[in-house]
Amino acid sequence: MKPWNIEICDVTLRDGEQTPGVSFSCEEKQAIASKLDEIGVEVIEAGFPVVSPYEKQCVKTVAGMGLDARICCLARARKGDVEAAVDCNVDMVSIFIATSDRHIRHKYHKPREAVLEEALQMVDFARDHGLAVRFAAEDASRTDMEFLLEVYRGGADHGADLLSFADTVGSLVPMQMFRIMSTLVSTVDRPFCAHCHNDMGCATANTVTAAEAGAFQLHTTVNGIGERAGNAALEEVLVALRMNGGVDRYDLSHLCDISMMVQAYSGISLQKTKAVVGEHAFSHESGIHIAAILEDPQTYEYFLPDMVGGERRFILGKHTGKKALEHVVATLGYSLSEQQICKVLDEVKELGESKCGITPDTLTALIRHIRKEQ
Repeated sequence: MKPWNIEICDVTLRDGEQTPGVSFSCEEKQAIASKLDEIGVEVIEAGFPVVSPYEKQCVKTVAGMGLDARICCLARARKGDVEAAVDCNVDMVSIFIATSDRHIRHKYHKPREAVLEEALQMVDFARDHGLAVRFAAEDASRTDMEFLLEVYRGGADHGADLLSFADTVGSLVPMQMFRIMSTLVSTVDRPFCAHCHNDMGCATANTVTAAEAGAFQLHTTVNGIGERAGNAALEEVLVALRMNGGVDRYDLSHLCDISMMVQAYSGISLQKTKAVVGEHAFSHESGIHIAAILEDPQTYEYFLPDMVGGERRFILGKHTGKKALEHVVATLGYSLSEQQICKVLDEVKELGESKCGITPDTLTALIRHIRKEQ
């Protein structure tokens, strides 16, 4: 398979931090940025400098870390915002304007042509100060195509290096994303970015679909954190690119580590069934499944846990089978007769049906009790 032509811009330090109640310290931002750099993420959006003096200092600190990744920051189409980006010594500034009629009507209170003209002046200003520019359309997915193309053509004419399409409220499904992104990349001669939110649970699917349609820069956050229902999850997008897009240059073995790091720093715990990095992502209880996995793990695992720094676990409960139990008992260092295994299995199923968790200590106690009876 020919690898898809993409790069990753992770926005955990900016859009991820806009999750209600989340605030990263400067040291935490540096730690996350370092881990993203180890993974091989090409662009890290470090923050929104104009938010506060402390935020500006954090962005400047990340920009000065000497990472391989290019460092980006966010700016409104205002001179003060762009000047703050220049002060931070970032590689690129993402200048955004809202483009949908609803946003323009309620946020800018002026004709959309005037909004665009002012924004393009800021693209010129940023480029004159030596910054690469990503020109971003907020709420692009709810913007009429004629005006959206006018926005992007304007950005390209003024020298923007990248053009960003934001599904700001997660309103698209993959078929719509494919149709829109295909139109954009075939009409405007600039690399496009896909920035997808997860309000309908489609952020990862839309991001991967955008890549298939020709989008170059894909925006992600670790664990999919972000405003409201979050953003496209870095770990999900990278695994999808590896397994289905032929992109194998990222070191995915750090994904579980960075997931735990962001959980700790953000205070946001993951659901156990979270794809790729959830506690149950590689956990199995069904006896039928475990018996097959012991023969060939990929019977019930599309990708193996060590690829993402995870660990396979066999969970005992009402669905446990004899072969699975024998395997778990052996890993605890015990050897039981056929009769003993059957008795332990009966006890395990009974505990499982009573919604009692079966820990290694619980199983060890069962084994010892049954061996005494024998």
